[in-house]
Amino acid sequence: DARGERGLSLYPETSLFFSLHLQEEGSKLPPPPTPAPTAPPAPAPLDKPIVLMKPREESKGPASGAGAPVPEGATPPPPVTPTPPKGEKEGQRPTQPVYQIQNRGMGATTPAAMDPVVGQAKLLPPERMKHSIKLVDDQMNWCDSAIEYLLDQTDVLVVGVLGLQGTGKSMVMSLLSANTPEEDQRAYVFRAQSAEMKERGGNQTSGIDFFITQERIVFLDTQPILSPSILDHLINNDRKLPPEYNLPHTYVEMQSLQIAAFLFTVCHVVIVVQDWFTDLSLYRFLQTAEMVKPSTPSPSHEASSSSGSDEGTEYYPHLVFLQNKARREDFCPQKLRQMHLVIDQLMAHSHLRYKGTLSMLQCNVFPGLPPDFLDSEVNLFLVPFMDAEGDSESLPRAGPGSSPLFSLLPGYRGHPSFQSLVTKLRSQVMSMARPQLSHTILTEKNWFHYAARIWDGVKKSSALAEYSRLLA
Repeated sequence: DARGERGLSLYPETSLFFSLHLQEEGSKLPPPPTPAPTAPPAPAPLDKPIVLMKPREESKGPASGAGAPVPEGATPPPPVTPTPPKGEKEGQRPTQPVYQIQNRGMGATTPAAMDPVVGQAKLLPPERMKHSIKLVDDQMNWCDSAIEYLLDQTDVLVVGVLGLQGTGKSMVMSLLSANTPEEDQRAYVFRAQSAEMKERGGNQTSGIDFFITQERIVFLDTQPILSPSILDHLINNDRKLPPEYNLPHTYVEMQSLQIAAFLFTVCHVVIVVQDWFTDLSLYRFLQTAEMVKPSTPSPSHEASSSSGSDEGTEYYPHLVFLQNKARREDFCPQKLRQMHLVIDQLMAHSHLRYKGTLSMLQCNVFPGLPPDFLDSEVNLFLVPFMDAEGDSESLPRAGPGSSPLFSLLPGYRGHPSFQSLVTKLRSQVMSMARPQLSHTILTEKNWFHYAARIWDGVKKSSALAEYSRLLA
């Protein structure tokens, strides 16, 4: 035996072979089932995260084979188990937030049910209007079709327009909202007066037209106030008047007052368009509409029932006087000062915000005039003829005896171009303050319901009924 031990020591390979052989024979004996239950407790906590993370690694073949041999001996799991969890946890952390972000807002819990179009649909801009629609029809009835284009957001600006017949109200509102002077007038969002309509002396717009831009600015185009064509249509077509009106001209004036009082209540900015300076009856009409304007709804019933409301709580819009079709002489500084002075004196007793919110001097229309040139500057803006841009050939040029260089220069116009003035007017109107229309903040849809209630109140106004009785 001593020889055998010495032989094993001399041949280590033989000893290793015998030790491995004994281990294999020991594994075949029945008693070893006892170490089997002792081995699983150690790798059990390590195997659980492997099973949970494994579905993300199903595409990899070696990963699935490494986690399978759970019932085998205790020696293989320890070296295999520590490495995969680290690799899987490191690969899982960046993918988990991405999965949650994709799942957010789509209403789907499984990747197969997720549709990117559904998530993107909530971020699409609102439907764009291509033409105006009726807010009040020619029978003075309210229309509900405009609410389809409104949203539940509070950042909205409402701009209305008033003016006599043929002054260019629809053209001005189209240029301020969505069109350019280069476009065909037949494609304007507010249909302008056609040549045939001008020859017949008729009016193009009836009632109130509605249009909202992608910038959430509402434009309201109205029928002409004190229109002779509407009066002629009532008389010649034998239209039946409402029972509360006896004479056609009374009905036409009351229609105009209802529209003006409505705009003074639901608009942030009201543009008064004129094509000549100036008509005293227009200012008298504006003061009458201000007198019969509905009072701002008050949250307390006591304040609303009182006859005289506090001026601090009463709402008045910004009033802008637009001198359309202005001539070269109207842009003279002396003439400009006289126009501001006349408007200021005529509107001296008005509560409408007719001064302090728009200035031609601040937008560099008259670069040589100092800011304090006008003693009392009102919200007045001048716009020349739109067709004057194509009449450059008729403008005076240099004489035949002058230098050839001056003959190539454009003729003297006396004012900026029509396009530049419209752009400056648009920027001034859009940048005006947006005061609160009522005692509560209104969204676009809330404004629509508020305007519908105001229009119903205007038609049933006791002040307007009393005024029409005095006219008769």
